[in-house]
Amino acid sequence: MTSDATATATTTPEPEPGAGSEPKPGRSRASRIRRGLAWTAAVLVLGSAGAGWWVYSHLEGNIDSVDLDRAIGTDNRPPKVVEKAQNILVLGSDSRAGANGELDHGNVSGARSDTAMLVHIPEGRSRATAVSIPRDTLITRPECKDQDGKTVPGANRVMFNSVYSVAGPACVVKTVEQLSGIRVDHFVEVDFAGFKGLVDALGGVTVTLDQPMTGAKGGLKLDAGTHRLNGTDSLKFVRTRYGYGDGSDLGRIGLQQQFMLAMLSEIKKQDALGNPARLYKLADAGTKSLTTDSDLASLSALADFAQSMKGVDPSTMETIMLPVAYDKVDPNRVVIAQEQASQLWEALRTDQKVPASAKDSPAKGGGKSARSKSPAPEPSPSA
Repeated sequence: MTSDATATATTTPEPEPGAGSEPKPGRSRASRIRRGLAWTAAVLVLGSAGAGWWVYSHLEGNIDSVDLDRAIGTDNRPPKVVEKAQNILVLGSDSRAGANGELDHGNVSGARSDTAMLVHIPEGRSRATAVSIPRDTLITRPECKDQDGKTVPGANRVMFNSVYSVAGPACVVKTVEQLSGIRVDHFVEVDFAGFKGLVDALGGVTVTLDQPMTGAKGGLKLDAGTHRLNGTDSLKFVRTRYGYGDGSDLGRIGLQQQFMLAMLSEIKKQDALGNPARLYKLADAGTKSLTTDSDLASLSALADFAQSMKGVDPSTMETIMLPVAYDKVDPNRVVIAQEQASQLWEALRTDQKVPASAKDSPAKGGGKSARSKSPAPEPSPSA
């Protein structure tokens, strides 16, 4: 039976393409299997590539960017002193636009830099120093171009957080460079919705309070002790002012710095950068409300930068408030304590250890009464 079938298959001429004759059953079945396998492989490859392209395009499309060289210009910017060190200006904006309005119902128009930190990462990238700039600091704003390209004249004795609302993030970068003499390599801005999304993507962040938070003026109410905060409560936590410590903006900086360390510790504990599913959640949440300089405004650039920062451990990260003194004209405002600030900026500019004298702020505010908590390992939230 087998030999007859074989003989038939080998002696009967195959029809010419397009002749309309049907192929023999044995050849038809084998061809269908081969074609099916080929199509299945093609679908899998194209499907994977398509999904990957969609993910990449989706995430990259979330990122807004600002070309600092174009917005600030290349002249009159501080020179880069230590080539392999990095200085990143991190801004948290208090815009109520879009989804942000649902998270904070304050009757405030426009947007300001609610939080500003200059993060210095020395050559070797094994540690970091974050300097918080108080939002109520009176500074000299340089002449800038706003986001529409219009010239905004310089001004004296304006609040630092107003620079963002008047002239945009590039002018904040220019202002910080002129205050510090430090070249800002990159800037990253996250708004309310982005901050909340990042915390929720992590499954929350754990902090410990040494004293209760009273919830004054619509703030968060917490007892002293350890708390696991979701995104909404985390936003209230870092924005709390009147219900904690001395109720000052300087006191709030301590909460913001401690929460930042707690959040970085959470990312490290979960190995979020090594878990593709969790990394996607973080990237999707973070990039939805992210603005960066143009050099960082792609997934590949952000991924490379994050990879280069993996050696920075939150436990060795130093947090400092820019030394300030109470203004003699308006005690509700502060001015830069030039002697201490000059030492601080010089240390960061030249990649040296910050001396203790440069951390001594004449106006101290509420101090630090919150800290990150490193509890026993918990089950990781589902990816």
